[in-house]
Amino acid sequence: MDRYEGKKAVIIGGTSGIGLATAKMLLDGGARVVVTGRSQAGLDSAQKELGKGGVVVSSDAGSLMDINALASRVKAEFDTFDLLFVNAGVGLFAPFEHTTEAMYDEVFNVNTKGSFFAVQKLAPLINRGGAVVLTTAISNVKGMPMLAAAGATKAALRSLVRGFAAELLPRGIRVNAVSPGPTDTPSWGKSFPDKDMAAQLTGQMSEANPMKRLGTSQEVAKAVVFLAFDASFTTGAELPVDGGQSQL
Repeated sequence: MDRYEGKKAVIIGGTSGIGLATAKMLLDGGARVVVTGRSQAGLDSAQKELGKGGVVVSSDAGSLMDINALASRVKAEFDTFDLLFVNAGVGLFAPFEHTTEAMYDEVFNVNTKGSFFAVQKLAPLINRGGAVVLTTAISNVKGMPMLAAAGATKAALRSLVRGFAAELLPRGIRVNAVSPGPTDTPSWGKSFPDKDMAAQLTGQMSEANPMKRLGTSQEVAKAVVFLAFDASFTTGAELPVDGGQSQL
């Protein structure tokens, strides 16, 4: 029998990168998966990659209306499920003096507010013994230029993980975070559309990492699946997957 046969997962922000890699890993193990995304191109591409085993849903992670609609859709598709992976997020790579109120509001609305209400609305559908995993980042523990606002959203998520873990413990639901370092995902290219700049920054970040490279989506996905199904005596924790960058 496949390892995750009978398991059901919801991945918010699952049409590319870490979310998509996690969805594919679970599907390969026999699970059923709902993934969400915003762009039609991303939704179409994910559906092609996941095939019939994956349910791909258009949903804006920063919209409470969409989050409510997603909860209803998940209830209809799965009734109950075992893993909520809240992975959606927007990046903001800008000096703090050039960060506008609109930019600040957007990154907090999606990364923090959206994540809070996604857990609130979907937790009632999670089976006892299930898990919630949220994506933080190394910028929540390290002061990093150009990432003041984005890092603050991830620090807020780290705090929410502890709060959610305490509140959901009586229901038998574990809550943890995965904290990626610089990771080679499609969003990396979108953040730096100038190819020369992207190549320069990739080289700089690789050199700054103790392992002298970027991580991969698959490496982070393995950590997510571990926290979801194997780390049965772990809750309220954050697992760094960053090549040692936050530790060394």
